[in-house]
Amino acid sequence: MAWSTRELAELAGTTLKTVRYYHRIGLLEEPERAANGYKRYRVTHLIRLLRIRRLVDLGVPLSDIPAMRESDENAERTLRALDAELKASIERQQRMRDELALILRRRSLVDLPPGFDGNVADLSEVERSWLMVYSRVLDATAMTTLLKLHSTPRPPVQAEFDGLPADADEATRQRLAENYAPMVRRQFEEHPSLKDVATSGALSSPVVLQGLVELYNPAQLDVLRRLNALLEGTLPEPS
Repeated sequence: MAWSTRELAELAGTTLKTVRYYHRIGLLEEPERAANGYKRYRVTHLIRLLRIRRLVDLGVPLSDIPAMRESDENAERTLRALDAELKASIERQQRMRDELALILRRRSLVDLPPGFDGNVADLSEVERSWLMVYSRVLDATAMTTLLKLHSTPRPPVQAEFDGLPADADEATRQRLAENYAPMVRRQFEEHPSLKDVATSGALSSPVVLQGLVELYNPAQLDVLRRLNALLEGTLPEPS
């Protein structure tokens, strides 16, 4: 009994194109041909094809299969490497599922970087935007510091700053900067690692500078300039 290429593919639960591809890359030996030129596949070819499909279904790359045939050591090394990859992938997907479960409970968290969970105090749209920007320019340690900083209730002065109109008068801007300064000093005292974030060269990156221009109106930018002048020389030096 012998089978055609199409019959072999059907028996193995694969396609004619796949069988031909395995021939082309040397994974499956070419069978003998009948007098009419048609290939004549036998049980040995079916078994070989089924074994190839078994390995492929397990996730073994086609390029690794020939080496697995050479020795048991090669086969074990390949399978152990694959197992390690699958373990890492499962762990990554579980982290993704945990994060998705958190986001489903609180949809607004999709606007925040990974790690900012439901314990984070309510943030304004601008603060959420900044955290997304910072996640691309700051390292993990700095982001952890920001997470701790934003896990406390937002002070009234911050809400006032968020709602400051672009045409706010000078007296309002100066008062807001003066009210802001004690809060910022307190934050640096309570979170010593914040000084490393504040002095990071990453905060001078083009994306951060562009963010200042686009996320804040002229009055808010003026408040930040006034605040910086009030704080100048009062913050702890970086270690």
